[in-house]
Order: sequence, then C-alpha cells, then structure tokens
Amino acid sequence: MLSTKQNTESKRRRRTSAINQLRHEDRAAHDWYRFVLSFPPHLVQVYLQQFGVSSSNQVLDPFCGTGTTLVECKKLGVPSVGVEANPMAHFASQVKVDWSPDPDSLIDHAYQVAETLKAEFDLEGILEGASNSFLEKQPQLRTLPDESQNLLLKNSISPLPLHKTLALLSQLKKHPNKQCERHEQVALAKALVDSISNLRFRPEVGVGPTRLNPPVIEAWLSEVREIANDLRELKSITSAPAIAHHADSRQILKVLEPNSIDAVITSPPYPNEKDYTRTTRLELVLLGFITSKAELQALKRGLIRSNTRGVYKGDDDDQWITAHPEIQRIAAEIEARRIALGKTSGFEKLYGKVTKLYFGGMARHLADLRTILRPGAQLAYVVGDQASYLQIMLRTGQLLVSIAQSLGYELIRIDLFRTRIASATQEQLREEVVVLRWPGQTHR
Repeated sequence: MLSTKQNTESKRRRRTSAINQLRHEDRAAHDWYRFVLSFPPHLVQVYLQQFGVSSSNQVLDPFCGTGTTLVECKKLGVPSVGVEANPMAHFASQVKVDWSPDPDSLIDHAYQVAETLKAEFDLEGILEGASNSFLEKQPQLRTLPDESQNLLLKNSISPLPLHKTLALLSQLKKHPNKQCERHEQVALAKALVDSISNLRFRPEVGVGPTRLNPPVIEAWLSEVREIANDLRELKSITSAPAIAHHADSRQILKVLEPNSIDAVITSPPYPNEKDYTRTTRLELVLLGFITSKAELQALKRGLIRSNTRGVYKGDDDDQWITAHPEIQRIAAEIEARRIALGKTSGFEKLYGKVTKLYFGGMARHLADLRTILRPGAQLAYVVGDQASYLQIMLRTGQLLVSIAQSLGYELIRIDLFRTRIASATQEQLREEVVVLRWPGQTHR
C-alpha cells in the first residue's frame, strides 16, 4: 500500500505530465514530429495572449526545436520566425509550418511508393510484421556505412527494420514528388521513433525491447495519413508567415534583421548532462543530415554548451560571465565537490567548465538578441533548475534573470510552470517561465 508521501508524489507526477501533454484540440501539425520534452502549445497560447501579440507583430523562438511556437503562431495568424541548430529539428520545424501540399496528392504518392516497396519485399521473401522465422529466404540486408552506423545508439534499430527503412528511402529517391517529399520524410522520422526502432524515452533516450520485424510500410503510411488529414483541417485557417532558420542562436544577427521582433517565446536547452543530439540521432543519420563523426561534431559546435559531450577546445563562451560572482562560485563548488569525491574521468573534470560555458552562451545569446528586438519587446524563457553536476543545485531561472538584467533587460516576473523531484537528492526542481522586457536603452 502506498504511503501518504508516495501518493502525494504520484499525484504531483500525474499533474506535471498533464501540464506538458499535447491536447487533442492542439494536435494538428504539432504531432507530426515532436520532442518528448517539448513545451506544450497551450503555453505558447498563454504568453501570446498575455503579451497582447497580434497579426501586426512578429514572434521569435531562438531555440525553436521542432517548431511548437512557430506552428502555434501560424495557427493564430501571428507572423513568426525560428532559429534552430539541430538539422533534424530544423527540418521538422520547416515542414510543420508548410501546409501547401495537396492532401490527396500526398496520400496517392505515398501509396504508389508503398505498393512498389511491397513488391520489392515480396521478391525478397519479407513478410511485414512476421517473425524472422517466417522469411521465405534470407535477403541480402541493406546496411549503413560503418561510419554512419557507429553514430547510432547501439541496438537502436534492428537489422531487418533498418533494411526496410533504407529500402523505403531508396524508393522515395527513385520516385520523387517535390511537393510531398519533405512531409513523407517527416512521417518516416515519426514512425521510426514511435514504432520502427527500439528506442524509448523515459524521458532519457535509451534502448527498449527489440523489434525484430515491425511493419515499416504501414507505420509510415499511418503517419502520412495523419499529416494529410491535418492538412485538410489546416487549409481552412487564415495562417501567417512562419520561417525556421538553420543557425546558431548565439549568432542570431547573421539571420535576423535589426529591430524586427516584438516577442520571444522559447525554451533553451537545460544545463544538464543530456546530449540533445542523441534524442534525434537515428533520424539525423537515416535521413542523411549527418554521416560522419566530423559532421556530428560540427552540429554540436553550433549548440549552447549544455553537456560535457559538447565541449571542445577553443570554446570561450565562459568569457561572457567572468564578472558574474554567483556562476563563478557555483562552478568552483562543483569542482571542489569533484575533487572531494575523487571523480577523475574526463567528463567529470569538465562539469565546472560546462556550467560556465552554458551560462556564458546564454549571455552571448541575450546580448546579440538586443539588436533585433523592438523597444518594449516581451520575452518568455522556459527554463528548469538542475542538479546534474555532482548534485550542486543550479537555479537556472534566477541565474538567467541576473544575466539578463546585467545586459539591460527588465524582469517582469518568474512564473512557475511545473515542478519535479531530483532523483539523486529528492530536492524539488522548478521549471519556470522567466518573463523579461527589453526597454530599448543603449546596450551596456
């Protein structure tokens, strides 16, 4: 029987999960492809309303991920722009705000490709969904080049579904439809994550039960049908322009015009030991966004340094917070704790460094951002407390506020979004929305 404390925690977790869930009425376009930890569309709705944003304004999401802010703005008739460094997430954002394909053409083309692929599988003796023992003969399975295969999480996809996925991609290349191809690829990315691969998210990405021969064709077609159904619904909406730039949010002046943004609604990476590229690694490789270790490293160099696996020689974002005493104190405390505990791995030695690089990167981003904001622009940053580095607490929202204020931003308030409990320390971690205003004064 559960104790009172356990019951309370169980209820809190259910409330937290409900807060972040995608509501049925919001599902169209958002559900085409979505990070497990994406913030929900209804949160965007709240801040658009609170900020008084209208069709005459422009909204920015500088860490746009898979496009939650962009899609919601487009639905509500508000022009928006996003910036995203992860090429898979950027691709998904672009596709999710493109409602131009004809739904019937999308379905027809997908079924044509599926029929051709089924005929190919028949010749190979592959029966979709059957166990391996039902294969009439053992086909020569397609594989990835070794360098690409080595980028994947081990056992993240079984040999036969990998073969079938590569065969589907090959058929899409042989029979291209320019109007539909991007939506077909996003449908495959969603199917890969949900039902073809062995991946699971709880919320960390890992490998779950092995799927030896999942039905690849039907899984893909199911996602294509969902997209087509949504397109029928979305075409009735008087939508607004939305664009996603593939760029580094710390160099935002390269892609956005000065004095062009009225509001910002975003959620940057959290300062923790999660390698965010692992979450999308399978799709990144199979859709051809990265094919080598060098390309993966180039991707990571364009990201805020939020984990030690993304720290490289020459990183210098920490210079932006050399005069910030609290961040320096926290980094020193992490290093002292490491030494006291006798932690000597290369990653552990970087814990203090990555903390400074993370907040330095956020300072660099906020400094650049000032030029593109119009006077009076309002900003909402969804951030979370962390205790990933040897259980030293990082009150991310408070630290972000102090950085922003040093750069001339005004704090309006900090809203509590939800709470969770740190597994190691059982301390309460807050996820908050830091609400700022840019008054437009001379940069300091």
